[in-house]
Amino acid sequence: MNKEMIINASDGGVEIALLEDKKLVELHYEQNETAFSVGDLYLGKVKKLMPGLNAAFVDVGYEKDAFLHYTDLSPYIRSLLKFTQNAIKSKSSAPPTDFSKFQNEPEILKTGKITDVLNHKPEILVQILKEPISSKGPRLSCELSFPGRFVVLTPFNNFVSISKKIHSGEERRRLQKIVESIKPKNFGVIVRTAAEGKNTAELHADLLSLENQWKKIHNNLIGAAPPKRILSEQAKTTSILRDLMNDSFQRIVVNEQGMMQETKDYVSRIAPEKEDIVNLYHNGQPIFDHFGITRQVKAAFGKTVNLASGAYLIIEHTEALHVVDVNSGTRAADGNQEESALKTNLEAAAEIARQLRLRDLGGIIIVDFIDMKLPDNKKKLFEAVYQLMTGDRARHTILPLSKFGLMQITRQRLRPEIKIATAETCPACNGTGKVQPTILLTDEIEKDIQFLLTQGHRKLKIITHPMLAAYLKYGGLGKSYRWKWYKKFKIWLSVSTDNGLPVTSYQFVDQKTMEQIKL
Repeated sequence: MNKEMIINASDGGVEIALLEDKKLVELHYEQNETAFSVGDLYLGKVKKLMPGLNAAFVDVGYEKDAFLHYTDLSPYIRSLLKFTQNAIKSKSSAPPTDFSKFQNEPEILKTGKITDVLNHKPEILVQILKEPISSKGPRLSCELSFPGRFVVLTPFNNFVSISKKIHSGEERRRLQKIVESIKPKNFGVIVRTAAEGKNTAELHADLLSLENQWKKIHNNLIGAAPPKRILSEQAKTTSILRDLMNDSFQRIVVNEQGMMQETKDYVSRIAPEKEDIVNLYHNGQPIFDHFGITRQVKAAFGKTVNLASGAYLIIEHTEALHVVDVNSGTRAADGNQEESALKTNLEAAAEIARQLRLRDLGGIIIVDFIDMKLPDNKKKLFEAVYQLMTGDRARHTILPLSKFGLMQITRQRLRPEIKIATAETCPACNGTGKVQPTILLTDEIEKDIQFLLTQGHRKLKIITHPMLAAYLKYGGLGKSYRWKWYKKFKIWLSVSTDNGLPVTSYQFVDQKTMEQIKL
C-alpha cells in the first residue's frame, strides 16, 4: 500500500492528510496553541470527590473540572502522589534525583474507594485520556505512559510486555531478553509492534529519549502550583509519524519551509533511510487542491456519501451514538436480489471503515445494512468489516449482524469528531438555501450519463444554464468534459442552454424521442 502524508501549514494551524493509494483516509487539524491534547501531562488539584461515582473532579485549568475515575487511578497511584509531592518540594539548585532509588509505595486495591486514596484532595499529576468533548471536560488518567517509536515507558513498575501483534515466539523471546537487559529500574516497558526485528542499539536509544522525558517532568514539577501543564505531547505531525512510519510511506509533502525542515529532522532521527521522502511543495496552487484532497473532503463529509455503484450512505449523529444507513439507491444491479444486496453491502463496508477513520467517529456506531437472508452472506459481511478495520489505530469492537440486520461497532473516542460543512451558498438564491458542493457537479453528471447508457439511451442531450454549458464544452484550463466523456463512453453529448435554469441544474433529453429523461 502506497502511503502519503500531505501537510498544509497556515497561520491558524496545521492540517494533515493521510492518503492510502491516493485515497484520503485520515484528516487531522491542529490549531496553534491547542490545549488539552491526548497525552499531555498536567499538575492538577483534586476539587471534589464523588463517592457515588467512585470518581473525582480535578482542576487542570479547563473551564469545567476534568473527570478522574477510580479505575483510571493506576495501581501505583500512591507512588505517583509521593513522587509528585517530592518533586514539587525539591529545590531547583539540587541535583536531579536518581529515580532508580525511588521507593515505591504499596499498590491500591482494584475494588477500592476513591475517598481512601484522594481523601486529602492532593495535588496530582495526571495525563489527558480524552480531550474535552461537547459539554464534558477532559477525561484523566494516572496510569502514565510515554510512547516512543518502538517502546512505551510506564513508571513505577518493572513489567515488560510484548505487543500481541508480534506473533513469532522466537522474536518475542528475543525482544523480552533485550528489553529486560536495558530497561531502567522502576520503569515498565511495553514493546510496540514496530520493534519487531530491531536491534539493541535502536531500542536503547528509544528508551533513553523516553527516560529523558521523565527527567524533564521532574524538573518541571519543581515549585509548580496547579493547574499547570507539565509536559506536552509531541506535535500532531511527529506523533503521527511516530505511530505510522513504516516502509509503505512513499512521500511526505509540506508547504512551509520551517515545518518541512522540522519534519525532515524528525524523520532522519527515527528512520534515516526515509529522509529523502520529505519534500517542500512550492506550486502556486493550494496544496490540498493540487493533491485532490479538497475534492475528497467535499465528497466525504456530507450527510450523504455517494458510492461508485450508485448506492449511498446516510450518516446521522446524536449525542450518544452515530447511525449509518446503507441505501442501494435507484441504480441497484439487476439479477439476484441477495447477490446484489451483498455486493452493495461489501462496497458500503469499505466506505464505512474509511469514514470512521476520516471523521474520527467514536462511541457507539449502528450500521443498518441492506437486508440479507443467507447466513453465509451475513458472515461474509462481518468478516469483511473486521478485515477492513484492522488498519484502524483506535481500539474497536465489532458485533455480527443482529436479527434486525444491524451491525454494532464501538470505537475508542479520544477527541471530538471532525465536522466539516460541505454545503455551499447557492448563487441563485443568494444564501436562502443550500446546494451540493459544486466541485462534485461534473462527477454527478458523469454518473448520470453512465446510468442512462445502461438504460439504453445512446443519443443524449443535456440542457443547462449557459455558464455550466460553457464549462462542459470548454472546461477549465482547456479541459473539455464533453471530449473526456466521448473518449470514456463513446458517445457525443449534445449541450443546449436554458437561461431559466439555476446555475447548477441540468436536464437530460433523449434525442430519439425528444422526451425529457427523469432521474
